[in-house]
Amino acid sequence: MSCAFLSVNIAQPNPLTSNRHSTNAIKLFSPSFLGSTRKLRPHSLSKSLPSPSKSLRSSVFAVSDVVKELKSNLLITKEEGLELYEDMILGRAFEDMCAQMYYRGKMFGFVHLYNGQEAVSTGFIKLLRKDDCVVSTYRDHVHALSKGVPARAVMSELFGKTTGCCRGQGGSMHMFDKEHNVLGGFAFIGEGIPVATGAAFTSLYKRYVLKEADSDAVTLAFFGDGTCNNGQFYECLNMAALWKLPIVFVVENNLWAIGMSHLRATSDPEIWKKGPAFGMSGVHVDGMDVLKVREVAKEAILRARRGEGPTLVECETYRFRGHSLADPDELRDPDEKAHYANRDPITALKKYMIENKLVNESELKAIEKKIDEVVEDAVEFADESPLPPRSQLLENVFADPKGFGIAPDGTYRCEDPKFTQGTAHV
Repeated sequence: MSCAFLSVNIAQPNPLTSNRHSTNAIKLFSPSFLGSTRKLRPHSLSKSLPSPSKSLRSSVFAVSDVVKELKSNLLITKEEGLELYEDMILGRAFEDMCAQMYYRGKMFGFVHLYNGQEAVSTGFIKLLRKDDCVVSTYRDHVHALSKGVPARAVMSELFGKTTGCCRGQGGSMHMFDKEHNVLGGFAFIGEGIPVATGAAFTSLYKRYVLKEADSDAVTLAFFGDGTCNNGQFYECLNMAALWKLPIVFVVENNLWAIGMSHLRATSDPEIWKKGPAFGMSGVHVDGMDVLKVREVAKEAILRARRGEGPTLVECETYRFRGHSLADPDELRDPDEKAHYANRDPITALKKYMIENKLVNESELKAIEKKIDEVVEDAVEFADESPLPPRSQLLENVFADPKGFGIAPDGTYRCEDPKFTQGTAHV
């Protein structure tokens, strides 16, 4: 870490014995924030960090640009870099293909794409184990892919086919995969956070009540800046801090809640500051830089796994498309969009790896070709897969699929002329 500049804000809860008039958070420096074109002011770690204390032992730090003279202290190995690049390329290529398929009439309903935000998904999720959980939002395709759900299963779900990860019943906003512990995308903002909190509690319950000593799974809860004005967000921060749950709250602050600017909708736009109010660490990081995100994620996930409680991480990022594919994206300033397009996280990672001689162009081209084939295969597979049978319609609606909704012979009871007789009794 001695070769790096500090690139995040760190907020820590006050010790219980602190003076009632003391500040709620320790702010190491005041960076430009939210859409500014100015760079973060670099501070040397050795000069910037306050002296260690109990209230700071769990600080989460991220690194900024590597001091180029110290080539030996690279942030990633070649293998790690290639893994990150492949995952980000998969996310971008998959979403670009989704746009094509949506406009060709292969997908229905709302489809929200993740272009531009890949550094957040890749930076966090590629550090997880298979038994760790991810809870997403309606912008969930790439989270599922990063967690290991096959591209075929995700694309088929978008096509509404039986081979999808939810057998075609979830669609774009409701990706779920039990095998990979993807606990769902959620269409309404905030509704996934209580689910994530419950998943984190499950891990704790197994460890301390059921005495499963190896139960140390971590949950990531992803949500956007608009959600942070929602009551469920605050309730779950409180509960997670109270019980020291193994969860990381990841705010993907893309600066816009549909068509509402974050700066106009929030009294204090620095979301990371809300962590200390509930007794947990709060971190702000450049969400357009996968290496910075990854360094923050490493420490936050490790803290959760060690039983040191939750962390609130605000990743300042940007989506390159409208809110959904039905959004003409006319509200955002063209200069703002151009500014963030020039900070493309995939381009930045590629530049870093080539400049530091970790990879060459041909290796990256090979990955891009491989991903193109994976995405094309996913589309072909989804297109050829069958639609769900009519008998599937009422499954997962009632606790007993052979009870109220479907008769013993497999026919729909609602089609029986006598269906409404005795309904009140039932």
